[in-house]
Amino acid sequence: MNEARPLHSLPINDVYAALGTRPDGLSVAEADERLRRVGSNAIRETRRRSLVLKFLGNFTHLMALLLWAGGILAFIGHLPQLGWAIWAVVIINAVFSFWQEYKAERATAALKKLLPPYVRVARGGQEQRILAERLVPGDVMVFAEGDRISADGRLIEEVQLRVDQSTLTGESHPARKTSEAVLGVELTRVELPNLVFAGTSVAAGSGSAVVFATGMETEFGKIAELTQSVTEELSPLQREVDRLTKVVTVLAVGIGVLFFALSVLVVHRPVSIGFVFAVGMVVAFVPEGLLPTVTLALAMGVQRMIRRHAIIKRLSSVETLGSTTVICTDKTGTLTQNEMTVRALWSAGRRLSVTGVGYGPTGRILDSAENGPAEVDEDLTQMLIIGGLCNNARVLPPDAETTRWSILGDPTEAALRVVAPKVGLDLDAEARRNPRQRELPFESRRKRMSTIHRAGTGLVAYVKGAPKEVLALCTRVRMHGEDRPLDEALESRIIAVNDEFAAAGLRVLAIAQRRLPDGLAAYTPELVERDLTFHGLMAMMDPPRPEVAEAVDKCHRAGIRIVMITGDYGLTAEAIAARTGIIRHTGPRIVTGADLDVMGDQALREALRGEVIFARVAPAHKLRVVSVLQEMGHIVAVTGDGVNDAPALKKANIGVAMGLAGTDVAKEAADIILTDDNFASIVNAVEEGRTVYANIKKFITYILTSNTPEAWPFILQIMFNIPLALTVMQVLAIDLGTDLVPALALGTEKPEPGIMDLPPRRITDRLIDRRLLVRSLVWLGSIQTALCFLGFFYLYWTFGYRDLARVPRADLVPYAQRLLTDTGMVYVLATTIFHAGVITTQIGNALACRTERTSVFSIGLFSNRFLLFGFLVELTLIAILIYAQPFQTIFEHGPLPARYWAFIATYAPVMLLAEEGRKALARRLEARGLRRAS
Repeated sequence: MNEARPLHSLPINDVYAALGTRPDGLSVAEADERLRRVGSNAIRETRRRSLVLKFLGNFTHLMALLLWAGGILAFIGHLPQLGWAIWAVVIINAVFSFWQEYKAERATAALKKLLPPYVRVARGGQEQRILAERLVPGDVMVFAEGDRISADGRLIEEVQLRVDQSTLTGESHPARKTSEAVLGVELTRVELPNLVFAGTSVAAGSGSAVVFATGMETEFGKIAELTQSVTEELSPLQREVDRLTKVVTVLAVGIGVLFFALSVLVVHRPVSIGFVFAVGMVVAFVPEGLLPTVTLALAMGVQRMIRRHAIIKRLSSVETLGSTTVICTDKTGTLTQNEMTVRALWSAGRRLSVTGVGYGPTGRILDSAENGPAEVDEDLTQMLIIGGLCNNARVLPPDAETTRWSILGDPTEAALRVVAPKVGLDLDAEARRNPRQRELPFESRRKRMSTIHRAGTGLVAYVKGAPKEVLALCTRVRMHGEDRPLDEALESRIIAVNDEFAAAGLRVLAIAQRRLPDGLAAYTPELVERDLTFHGLMAMMDPPRPEVAEAVDKCHRAGIRIVMITGDYGLTAEAIAARTGIIRHTGPRIVTGADLDVMGDQALREALRGEVIFARVAPAHKLRVVSVLQEMGHIVAVTGDGVNDAPALKKANIGVAMGLAGTDVAKEAADIILTDDNFASIVNAVEEGRTVYANIKKFITYILTSNTPEAWPFILQIMFNIPLALTVMQVLAIDLGTDLVPALALGTEKPEPGIMDLPPRRITDRLIDRRLLVRSLVWLGSIQTALCFLGFFYLYWTFGYRDLARVPRADLVPYAQRLLTDTGMVYVLATTIFHAGVITTQIGNALACRTERTSVFSIGLFSNRFLLFGFLVELTLIAILIYAQPFQTIFEHGPLPARYWAFIATYAPVMLLAEEGRKALARRLEARGLRRAS
């Protein structure tokens, strides 16, 4: 079906010839033959990974495999309790993760819902209702108001047809359509006024079109194909956890093998004993609680984001938000309120401003010169009546379903109806006094609309449209209650006012009228729209949300770029970008979809390095911009609400769909859904993401710190034959029991001051870096280990070490060895006090980890109530493990006398004060460095 000339440029008769059809449609036999040749009119799905494989994937990633192996080693080493505990970690985490990620890819299914199952066609001269999937190129589709369009077609007939193309363009204004050939225009395919597209709907009027594309060849199908072709990539956090897992695997296995070899070959222990030690070292160095803790902390971040109007569909998206470097945002409904509002008027030489936002009839009209209420004279009243009656929109008051005013019809026309009641006009009463007789609908060629009304004994034409086109048809202007000749000076003045309004990002309409002569031969545009009287200008805009400017400023301070990508016109987009602070210099570069078609990737990269706005773009253009930004090393968040946004939403590191105005397709393709469609909520989510990442580092510091006292008992046992101060089961009790709740509590910490004044995290930054390791393993871990061994030897001292002074020098070493190798109650109590010491030191460690630089006393030592609850939980757990059966036996504890608790209670303040001293020193050195730099 390739035609020599584009279909939109052909006369209707040539359209039939180009598509091999006739005005009465294809015959049934021809349609069946074409259906066999081109296939059904349906969206094809690509094969996806089955749910079973997705579920099994949670059991077979590297960390899971390491834990499976650890469990097997425990069983081999005759430690079944340890084996079952480790495997339980794998199973619980896998099931939880799968449940959270169980949002099977349904974007294509949502796309299919937008295509109607049936369609009306003309076949063999008869109108029939057939399944939409049986449509073929050459069929003549017939549609009316409310119908969805099932395939791409070239209009051959229309009556006041307007089509809602928001699913493809993202813009909510219904597009006027014509059946006339369109020549020599620079419009994108979707903007062509004589083409209709699958997935769109008829907002008003009726028409028929010859199908030229079906299924995956439609614009809708191309979007579906783009959406399915985009593969999901790992988030920065997932990549970091994978990297951490590999490092931990090599470290744990290497150390386990080393200690097995040392135990058997150097110390000459039995193989079975050496194997137990090897398992102990693996368990000590593998942070079994890390995966469930990270998963649960992200889930808690999800719950907090819900309170900030953001629903997270994928857990890892929480952290990815915190590393976002670029937000690609659309305009309508996200930055703006998606409520067209008249903001300025020009009437009888006066410039007036209009207050009030949205479709509710609240606000006033003010005189811009006098800065007070405007005089409502005859000129202003008549202009508002013309604008309100030359109009097909309806304004609906709040009802049981919504608390806001809403509209039916074109938002631009609705805005004209809203402004009239602000001066007390009742448009319904005016419509009864001046009933409509005819309408000359808007046409893109004429750029205006006229309605003819009965006024007294005669007829009057009310006209609205593009200012320059309307002004060219005017010979008079209404000034102070009388019609004056429209001279060149006055015309230039009106054009200047129009240009000022347009430069401010306002959409301007001219208002005019003409009293029609009696006996007019026909009511055609040529006979009606002439010799008009100019009444004024009405300028409107979709106002920015009031909170957006502050959110944009927060993004700039946080080092996050904002790039506007819209289907609207460049000047309108530029005005909104300037008003909200997205662009901070005059004259940003505006790149249209047509520009992108001829622009290479290198040229696009150069454009993206400066202030740029992308206007009148297609889905493929938006996808390309996102891809190039990612190639430049950016973490990209993309907002969208329409079907046209789905490919870019999937491609982005973070896809953000609008919950109120968004289509199901956009919501399925996105990672985050905003429940209030507000750009400020995106910025709040970014702040929450940064906080989550900082908190993850806090509880990783907390968890890794306890690895040091877990590992050193095994090291000292191998090297110096010192009794094992902490058993393998006790290590597991720390990692999967007592550490868990305080670690989660650290995940609820509020952001440290100034978190949004820092630049985004670099891709090369590691979750576990040298600084974190030194702080946790070297500094805090060493203090914790020393304190725990202090308690361990203190208990031995009270049970016999203090008698060493009375032991003869020759018997000192044998006596000490007998005491240390005692396997009776003294040893059990010694491991118990060591375990309890880890718990008390972790209390001080948790308080210390609440901040990285700031003193914890400045934010309130006990301001995190969840952390206090965590302390209570871990103290309760250790008490149960020490004093209650069967846990006392399982975890090899003895009933620790009360006097030892008083000794180890001092560990927490020692840990906290040591870390507070380090922070104070770091702050002093940092301040000194800043002073030197200044």
